[in-house]
Amino acid sequence: MVKYSREAKNPSKACKAQGVDLRVHYKNTYETGQAIKGMSLKAAQQYMQDVCEKKRCIPFRKYKGTIGRTPQAKEFKMSQGRWPVKSAKVILGLLRNAEANAEFKNLDTDNLYVDHVQVNAAQQGRRRTYRAHGRIGPYMNCPAHVELILQEKEDTVEKPEEEVKAKKFTKKQLAMRRLKVGAGQ
Repeated sequence: MVKYSREAKNPSKACKAQGVDLRVHYKNTYETGQAIKGMSLKAAQQYMQDVCEKKRCIPFRKYKGTIGRTPQAKEFKMSQGRWPVKSAKVILGLLRNAEANAEFKNLDTDNLYVDHVQVNAAQQGRRRTYRAHGRIGPYMNCPAHVELILQEKEDTVEKPEEEVKAKKFTKKQLAMRRLKVGAGQ
C-alpha cells in the first residue's frame, strides 16, 4: 500500500492516483496541479487538453520569476502564465488513471472533483556538461512526485433552524434594566 500525504474524507467515495519520479519539471508540474485543484474531473481534463493545444494557459503564482506575461492569464486575474505541455500531459494521464480507479470502485465519474493535489520534488538526476578550460559542470534534472485524490460531491443538507432560547439575565442585569427604564421618566 502506497502512503499518501493525507487520506480522503470519505474513502468509499474517493479514488486516488499517484506518479513517482516523473520526468517533468517540478515547478511547472506544481503550478499545473494547483491550477486544477477543486475542479470537477471533466473540467480538469478539458482544461489540460486546452493547455496542450495552447488555448488556455496555466497561471504561475508561486514560481513566477522570469515568467512571461500573456493575456490568457487574465482568466485567473493574473498576468503571468505558461503552457507546460509535458506537465499537462502527465497530469492528464493521472486524471485518466484516477477515473479508471473510480469506475472500478463503481463511483459516479460525472460527480467527481479534484479534492487533493500534491506535487513534491523528487531526487535530482545527475549528468555532466563540459565547460571551458577542461572543467566539468553539473547538468541536473528536477523530476517530481504527484499524488491526487478525487472525491465524489456530497449532497448538501440544509441545517435545521434551531429554536431561539430566551435570554437569561442575572439579578444585577435585571436591576440595571429597571434603573434605565425608570430614568427616562
